[in-house]
Amino acid sequence: MPANRRFRRVVRIGPVQVATYFDDRGREKHTAACTAPRCGFSNDYDSRAAAELAARTHRCRVR
Repeated sequence: MPANRRFRRVVRIGPVQVATYFDDRGREKHTAACTAPRCGFSNDYDSRAAAELAARTHRCRVR
């Protein structure tokens, strides 16, 4: 059964969206996900700074 996540503090940095949520164990996590078609980049981080850094340095390979 998929987790029902509520994202908050959603910001967009270029094509990447960064958001904060609580995982299944109640820990605060941060995610960065690219919204470009066929890119597929997304990752979870323990700190907001790491997620924002990943968003700023992400370059889509798909053109």
